[in-house]
Amino acid sequence: MLNLNSPDSNSNSNSLQDPVSLNVGGEIYTTTLDTLTRCRDSMLGAMFTGQIPALRDKRGNVFIDRDGKVFRHILNYLRSSSLDLPDGFSELALLRREADYFQIRPLLEEIRRCEASLPLSLRGGPLGAMLMVDVDCKVRVLHFNLRRGPENYELRTCSVRVFTVDLFCTWRAFLALLCERFSYRTSQGLTTPHPCNPRQNRLKLEWVPRPDELPQDQYDKQRYRGLTVSDPEVMQAHCDDLISPQRSPCEVTDMQRFVEELLTVSLAEGFKVDLVTPDPADILNCTSLRLVKC
Repeated sequence: MLNLNSPDSNSNSNSLQDPVSLNVGGEIYTTTLDTLTRCRDSMLGAMFTGQIPALRDKRGNVFIDRDGKVFRHILNYLRSSSLDLPDGFSELALLRREADYFQIRPLLEEIRRCEASLPLSLRGGPLGAMLMVDVDCKVRVLHFNLRRGPENYELRTCSVRVFTVDLFCTWRAFLALLCERFSYRTSQGLTTPHPCNPRQNRLKLEWVPRPDELPQDQYDKQRYRGLTVSDPEVMQAHCDDLISPQRSPCEVTDMQRFVEELLTVSLAEGFKVDLVTPDPADILNCTSLRLVKC
């Protein structure tokens, strides 16, 4: 049971002495006034220099109604003036929010530098970010001449499927991640997709899988391009010209395969499916999709 009746400022100031016991969201910490007032222009500095009355729980611990688990990293920073986080730490967004609440500006700067050095998959990203996806497939009839010999050509016909995906995301960095995951396969090799406009949060993908009955030279002549998907490690290997046949990026030959990969990437980044059209029970065959980052 908390005692939320703050003492007057004089008794509050006099009662604060080393060591200081804190109850932060149910987590108990013991520290010193010197640590808590290291950044005097912060909320903690104001609280422990008597400028803001301190609340206490029934055991006499100073009570702070914030997230107790990440508060340990705030204390560690105040003690050492260094942000030393464990490997694989995945709560940077929460730590940033808490540092912002306590108005610890040097810590906020350290967190921003840390975030800038991390790959996207380890950054928190903005909560509430929205991803909207519209997919389409059109079947076109292609007529082409198949060379049988000198001056000998045969008119052939085949159907090609043209896949189009329009993506809009309020978190622009996520579109950059998709550009790393997907590649176009052309006659010149693999190329990276790019957003429609660097100032806009839109990405359009368009590709045509090569049907078996369409020779490669005719496929290239039409300037068609395929779409491949690969994990980040394989993509890095590609950039270094080290891809082996066994690890080559996989061709995306239908829209279900694309939607499956898109869901894999987006769900791993904290998105949740918000809307599926036309049939929510058949997400892989959707025509539009909306996801929201939670």
